[in-house]
Amino acid sequence: MSEPKHAVGIDLGTTHCAVASVEIAKSDRDTLALSGLGIPQVVAPGEVETRPLLPSFLYLPHPSELPPAALTLPWPGHPTDLVVGEAARALGTKVGLRLVSSAKSWLCQGSIDRRAPLLPLHTAEDVQKLSPLAATVEYLNHMRNAWDHAHPDAPLSQQLLSIGVPASFDPAARELTAEAARLAGLDQAVLIEEPQAALYSWLGVSAASWREQVKVGDVILVVDVGGGTSDFSLINVRERDGDLELERIAVGEHILLGGDNMDLALAFFLKGELEANGQKLDNAQLATLTQAARAAKERLLNLPDEQAAPVVLPGRGSKLVGGALKTELKRSDLERVLLEGFFPIVDAAARPASRPRGALTQLGLPYAQDPAITRHLAAFLGRQAGALGDSQQSFVRPTAVLFNGGVFKSELLRERIRGVLDAWLAGAGAEPVRVLPGADLEAAVARGAAYYGWVRSGNGIRIRGGTAMAYYVGIESAMPAVPGLPPQLTALCIAPFGMEEGTSAAMPPAEFGLVVGEPVRFHFFGSSTRREDAAGTVLEHWSDSELTELQDIEVTLAADQQRPGDVVSVQLQAAVTEVGTLQLAAVNIASGLRWKVELDTRDSATG
Repeated sequence: MSEPKHAVGIDLGTTHCAVASVEIAKSDRDTLALSGLGIPQVVAPGEVETRPLLPSFLYLPHPSELPPAALTLPWPGHPTDLVVGEAARALGTKVGLRLVSSAKSWLCQGSIDRRAPLLPLHTAEDVQKLSPLAATVEYLNHMRNAWDHAHPDAPLSQQLLSIGVPASFDPAARELTAEAARLAGLDQAVLIEEPQAALYSWLGVSAASWREQVKVGDVILVVDVGGGTSDFSLINVRERDGDLELERIAVGEHILLGGDNMDLALAFFLKGELEANGQKLDNAQLATLTQAARAAKERLLNLPDEQAAPVVLPGRGSKLVGGALKTELKRSDLERVLLEGFFPIVDAAARPASRPRGALTQLGLPYAQDPAITRHLAAFLGRQAGALGDSQQSFVRPTAVLFNGGVFKSELLRERIRGVLDAWLAGAGAEPVRVLPGADLEAAVARGAAYYGWVRSGNGIRIRGGTAMAYYVGIESAMPAVPGLPPQLTALCIAPFGMEEGTSAAMPPAEFGLVVGEPVRFHFFGSSTRREDAAGTVLEHWSDSELTELQDIEVTLAADQQRPGDVVSVQLQAAVTEVGTLQLAAVNIASGLRWKVELDTRDSATG
C-alpha cells in the first residue's frame, strides 16, 4: 500500500452524506488544503449531476418502473436495482413505500436484527427489502466509487479515512458502522464523534486564530441537530504546558429527534388542512406528503424572502395528474410548528415529558416522546452539572456554543437556541454565550473528520476525550436459588470514562467464572456521569440516572477442552480499538485460552 495522499472524512448523515479531504503534503498549521468532493448521482431517470451532498435515501424501484440505462453512473459495476441519492428522494415523494430512509437511526436500534432485511417498513410484498447495515454499505459504496472516479491515482481504500458517528452511538452501533465500512472495502476507516468533528471543522476554518476566540476555562456547547438525531457535547478549554488544549468532557444521550420529526409534524399539519377541505389521505399518501413537506421546509428555510412553498401530492389510481392534491406551506405556519413544537421557550429546570407506553406497538424507531429539543438540552446541562467539579451548580454553564446540523441552517432556529441559553445563564448570573462561527453546517462533519485524519498524520490540534461513557459488565452473584428472586447483579467497570482509542484498561487480578459451551448473556451498562470510576470498580447499587443498560450480547463461547456448561476461571481484559469500539476479553491464566466479546450484534463469539 502506498503512502496516503489525503486525509478523507465522510459524514454518514441521516438525511445527507458528504465527503471532504485534506491534501496532506500541501497542508500546514496556517494553510489547510481542505476541499469537498462533488458526488455524481442520478437526479432524475437518465440524468446525472455532481452535487456537494448525497441525500441519504435509497429507492427500490419496481422491475418495470425504470430501464437500467436510467440509472447509469460514471463508474462501472453500479447497481441497477436500486437508486441512491437525489433521484431516490425525488422518487420517494411519489411512492413513499419504496423509499428507505433513516438507515442511520435504524443502525443503532438494539431491539432489532440490524442485518435483517426490514426496510422499508410496511411496504408491498413485491419489494425486496434491505437491512439497515446493507443500506449503509450502499451509501459508502457510492461515495467510495465517487472518490475513486475523481482520484484514480489515490483510491479511497488507501487514504486516511475517518467516518463520523453520533457521540451517543453505543459500542454496538459503532461496530456496525465500522463493519459497514469493511463491507464497502474501506478496512482502514476509523470513527470520530460528530460533535468533535464539527469542532475540528471550526479549528480548520479558524486556523491559528482559534486561540483568540476562546480562553482557558471556556466551556463550549456543541448543539448538533440533524435529520434524525439531536446530539449535545461539552468541550472544556484548558491549559497544558502553557498552551491551550481542548477536552471533550460530556456527551448526551442518543435522542432520536431531528429534522425527520419536523417533516412529519409539518406533514400532519398539511394533512389536517387537506382533510378539512374534504380530501382524505391514506398511509401511503402520508408517507409521500412527509417527503413533500421536507422539500417545502427546506425551500422556505433557504429562501427567507418567500412566504409560502407549494406542496403537490400525486393522486391515487390511473388519473395521477388530474387527481393530484395541491396545497401550500406558509412561512408563518412553518415557524409556528417548529418553534412552538420543537424549540419552545422553557426554563433551565425543564425536563422532557414522558407518557406511559402501550404494551403493543408497531415495529418502528424509538423516537423521543417529547419533541421539545430545548427541554432535552436543559436535561443534558442539568445532568452534567458536576462535569467541571462544581457540585453547587444546578446546570453546567456553557460560555460558547457551536451549532451543527442541517436544521441550524435556519437563523431563526439558531437564534431561538441562543436566546433560550442566554435566559438560563442570566438567571444563574452568568454571561451570555458567544456563538462560534462555523462553516457549511451540512458539510462540517465531513470537513472536521478530514481534519481529524490530518491530525492523526501528526498535524494540527487534537481534541482529547476518549470514550464518551464509562462502561460496565454485569456479574451475577453465586447464590442459592430463591423462588421469584433472580441472582443479584453487580456492575464491574471495564472501561473508565475518557479511555483513549488504542489503549487497554489495567484490570485488577480478580477472577470470575465464565460459562462456556452453552448460550449465555452478557449484560452491559454505560454511564456518562460516573467519571471517577477506575477499571475494576464494582457497583452493588446504582440509580437509573447513573447507569444505562446497553444492549445485551447473547453468545455461545467455544468450549474447547471443557464440557458444555462448564465454568472456567478467567481474568478480564478490556481495550478500546483504534476504530473506537470496545472489546472485552476473558483469559484463563492456567491454560492461556482466551475468549473475546465485542459490544456488537454478532451471533457468536470467538474462542
